Amino acid sequence: MKNATFRQLRVFSEVARHLSFSKAAQALHLTPPAVTMQVKELEGHVGLPLFERSGRAVSLTTPGEYMLVYARRMLATLKDAEDAAARLQQVEAGTLTIGMVSTAKYFLPRLLAEFRREHTGVEIRLAEGNREQLVKLLQANEVDVAVMGRPPRELATRTEPFAAHPHVFVAPVDHPLVRASGPHSAESLRPFEFIVREQGSGTRAALEKFLEQAHLEPRVIMEMGSNETIKQAVIAGMGLSFLSLHTVQLELDNGLLALLDVDGSPVVRAWNVVHTLSKVLSPAAEAFRYFVLERGEAYLAQHFAAHLRLLHPA
Repeated sequence: MKNATFRQLRVFSEVARHLSFSKAAQALHLTPPAVTMQVKELEGHVGLPLFERSGRAVSLTTPGEYMLVYARRMLATLKDAEDAAARLQQVEAGTLTIGMVSTAKYFLPRLLAEFRREHTGVEIRLAEGNREQLVKLLQANEVDVAVMGRPPRELATRTEPFAAHPHVFVAPVDHPLVRASGPHSAESLRPFEFIVREQGSGTRAALEKFLEQAHLEPRVIMEMGSNETIKQAVIAGMGLSFLSLHTVQLELDNGLLALLDVDGSPVVRAWNVVHTLSKVLSPAAEAFRYFVLERGEAYLAQHFAAHLRLLHPA
């Protein structure tokens, strides 16, 4: 193992994250053969296979699972050393790894574009997943900060809200509840079928809490991990859904989806910027944290407030 390189460990960790050589290659901006070569070299240093391959399916071997724990520790230690050097130099440079729940992809890249214009020395990497996956990334010290809704109770974190995060009921534009005058009671949802996000997502947790308070059991016909797929299913008339308002701007602007004015909605939660208390933030990460806290609320209000006014006009 003494001849193993950090590059090999980083490639190995990325393949283990995706369980795919091609996806790891995309994330690392390498070719698949280069990724395969790095993993083979590391396996040669270890003296044991780290992955099992069956066609396109990839899984960690038992030695691979053990090695992944140590690889992530070493990579996290290296990142801490890089951050410490940056703090000593008092510069905003280096790599900033941001975790985000999938719902945040509808606004965060545009905020990041503005951030990059002001901090040109910072290289940004994004890691996307649902809430459960993001908690694991924070726990493994694989992201510097995370943008998410419901903060993790499983970890000791610094959690700072920066903007309102409304969740709304959406329907096909020709749905009976759209044609009927609102507002609608929660009880009026009972006869209709729902397409919902997967267990472990913050959106699903918000829906379940709302329905529990309304003493309703939804008629779930489909569960999906993709906001985009859910929206297409609703547009096609397959059912109603409950989504973050920040995911449906384009469809509302183009008349493809309709908001339902349901008593008790929108369900307003908060967007948070989160990092573990054990994480000493680099200057780049601190700059991003301050940027989001200062600019995030105004940006979201500017781009999404008009749709809320459709539900509750002044």
